[in-house]
Amino acid sequence: MGDTEKSQVSYERIEDGVKVKPRQQDKQEEKSSTGPWYLASGFLIFWLLLFSAVVVPLFYRLPTASTLEDVAKGGFIAERAYNNLYEFDKIGTKVTGSDGNENKTVQFLLQELALIQANVLVDYFDLEIDVQVTSGSYLKSDAIYMYRAVQNIVVKLSPKSSTSNTYLLVNSHFDSKPTSPSAGDAGHMVVSILEVIRVLSTTKQSFEHPIVFLLNGAEEKSLLASHGFITQHKWAKFCKVVVNLDAAGSGSREILFQTGPNNPWIVDYYKKYALHPFATTMAEEIFQTGIVPSDTDFRIFTKYADLIGLDLGQCVNGFVYHTRYDRIDVIPRAALQNTGNNVLGLVRGLSNSTELRNPQQHAAGHAVFFDVLGLYFVRYSESNGVILNYVVAGATLLLILVSLWRTANGSQVSVGHVVGWFILILVLQFIALLLGVALPVVVAFLFDKYGLSLSYYSTPALLIGLYVCPSLIGLSFPSMIYLKLQRDGKVSYAKQLQLVLHGHATILAIIGILLTLYGLRSTYVVTWTLVFYVIPLAINLLTTLHDRGFAWTAVVKASQVVPFLYNSYLFYTFIVVLTPMMGRFGMASNPDIYISGLTALGTVFSLGFLILLVHLSRRSGLIFFSLLAVTALTVYVASSTQIGFPYRPKTNVERVHYLQARRVFYEYDGAISKDESGYVFDFQDRRGPAPLKGTRVNLTGLVSMKSDCEKYMLCGVPLNYKTSEKARVNGMWLPREQPVEVPSVPVLELLSKTVLADNQTVRFEFSLTCPDQTSLIIQPYADVTITNWSFLASQLQSSTSPYLINFSYGIDNSPLNIFMELKKSNGDFNVPIVQVAVSALFIQSKGDEAAVKFAASFPSYAVAIQWPAIYQRYIF
Repeated sequence: MGDTEKSQVSYERIEDGVKVKPRQQDKQEEKSSTGPWYLASGFLIFWLLLFSAVVVPLFYRLPTASTLEDVAKGGFIAERAYNNLYEFDKIGTKVTGSDGNENKTVQFLLQELALIQANVLVDYFDLEIDVQVTSGSYLKSDAIYMYRAVQNIVVKLSPKSSTSNTYLLVNSHFDSKPTSPSAGDAGHMVVSILEVIRVLSTTKQSFEHPIVFLLNGAEEKSLLASHGFITQHKWAKFCKVVVNLDAAGSGSREILFQTGPNNPWIVDYYKKYALHPFATTMAEEIFQTGIVPSDTDFRIFTKYADLIGLDLGQCVNGFVYHTRYDRIDVIPRAALQNTGNNVLGLVRGLSNSTELRNPQQHAAGHAVFFDVLGLYFVRYSESNGVILNYVVAGATLLLILVSLWRTANGSQVSVGHVVGWFILILVLQFIALLLGVALPVVVAFLFDKYGLSLSYYSTPALLIGLYVCPSLIGLSFPSMIYLKLQRDGKVSYAKQLQLVLHGHATILAIIGILLTLYGLRSTYVVTWTLVFYVIPLAINLLTTLHDRGFAWTAVVKASQVVPFLYNSYLFYTFIVVLTPMMGRFGMASNPDIYISGLTALGTVFSLGFLILLVHLSRRSGLIFFSLLAVTALTVYVASSTQIGFPYRPKTNVERVHYLQARRVFYEYDGAISKDESGYVFDFQDRRGPAPLKGTRVNLTGLVSMKSDCEKYMLCGVPLNYKTSEKARVNGMWLPREQPVEVPSVPVLELLSKTVLADNQTVRFEFSLTCPDQTSLIIQPYADVTITNWSFLASQLQSSTSPYLINFSYGIDNSPLNIFMELKKSNGDFNVPIVQVAVSALFIQSKGDEAAVKFAASFPSYAVAIQWPAIYQRYIF
């Protein structure tokens, strides 16, 4: 054998009784095993394809819709519900107080219920129908919401054999926002309830507890009718558990987003009886932060009657929510089948539950729950979740320590040497995690700074380049630099890469512990992500794979399929649900911060481990620059082409909310000091009026109302909310020369002014004739205090001046009688004492000819949501 042949032979040496290959050969083997650069690109493309092929189809999957031919089989019949929805949709808008709501819709529902009642199995069930006309008031968000003669249709289905005095309540609402036919919000739920009643009452399958079905007629006006039912109806005191059905979208699956409170057992019934689960604890915790611009009747039931239950809502395609496009043509029958199957199953299960006999006996904290791709539902108690979080985090840290010891032993170096490298890696991975979240947020901030927010609104694929790629760059860049620069001849490249993944896992474990200490149930996302790192790590440690070059990566890659699928599904859900909501988030906040943050977190949890495995490639830097190129290209497309324009006709509209407003200011002597007309804009999204510039709509003279907000009560314009000061200040006024013609002028008549016996108190009595949506704003002067009045006394103690009272009525439009008692220490009541403003909205009117012409000038991608209004300020 010659010298050349000798140079190609590898010899083994003995170190401490162990055969060790020369270090140079280890490096050559590892280098060859990393594969060519294009495999890393293929690796990322594989996960993108997996997302497209599995996650997206399962997210939108719906069951086959049943037809009338399936009646004999029993169960929910989507075709029958769809036929009801067609008639419901034809009625048009159903604003509280309107003919469409108070007469046409009520008559339609009573007719359908009469047909159901005619076919009830009278040997098995009693069906009672009651039309409740209710009045009342309550305090919400620093304002009084007062209502009179709003209507509820209440149905009680009782088994003949039942002796139970605890009822299950199933609720939805039939009223609508202005301009909306409300097929999705909440006609979808109303007709689902009708069909559930029909099926239950004609099936020889009894249940233990009576069921009350509430179809309420005033939800959109701040949850009024549900308050009237739960505080006043004869059956309300027997209702203990509620299934609330609502919508913030249209035409897909309904999500369970609130449970309990404090009764995790109820989630067990959802798991057992909801055939198509779609739920997550994270949705519940996000919703209850208040950042979602919506509310439901569920809050009324839990606050005013201590009910427990489930809150479910349509949530996909929120672009049509509260617009004229919320019609039946965007709702497939399969979506009704999905809702119907779930509600029917839940109602049957809960109406037979032993826990319903005394629900409060079973109160035991909260639950952690989530569906897995709509295929399976996981639920466990919060206390068990805390234990699981700590166990998994602890196991992660322990196994990583074992791995460090094994690495040191296999590399023939001290444990301290490996730990030193690991501490450096840990710091770099912490920086990587910060960059992974921060870079997308920086992109969102810069886009907003240059007036380009919501660029993804109608083209969600832009999120990949705008937020996902920057997040991947941030997650991979520090480790890429480290692996390129590190020169440790003792610890192999494969082990260094393994340490990088350990660093990411360690940070997640620490985050999991901290979030658990904070009490966040959504920590389950961190925990289950770690579970599928702990399992392959344990397998690698129990075998020789841990110490055989890159062999350990095969088990890691295979195990990451599950957390990738779940986490991408979870965060895709939030992106789909929340993106349309950003179109009604108002001008005051940058919605892109929320979407970029969610996208970044989804990237971290879905691809946090996987992106680090691209370093297996010898040219991982090319992947970094490829991601950078995709980001740059997307930024250009989103900022410089029509693709990045947020709005599209019908499908992704710009909501333009404004009032045709007339405002009249009466002074103390009755003289008019101001009488002007214009349009009051309350722009619903961050871009405000900018998208309308250059279109046919004439906004010349549009000015901020900030100065008016500083001078007048609630800005001196007819806006009926008090809490959102930022929204009011961001309102805008467009004057018009022609006075706004309102259908009628509210009349506030002073009936009497009486000084009481203490000579320090004056009593005013008024009569107010007004439309069905009216607000009173009351502000006493600085040296005057309101001591008593017609409204809730609690507001005088809990609120600050000016006081806001929102008044709505259904079928009783008689004048409202009001009194106020005001105290002034010097007893001088011959000077101005109090300012009173009447803010009236004529929601059912399109307005005068000039207003109709102005509304018609808006571009096709903008939906004008507007009506006449008047603001009258008096001084007494």
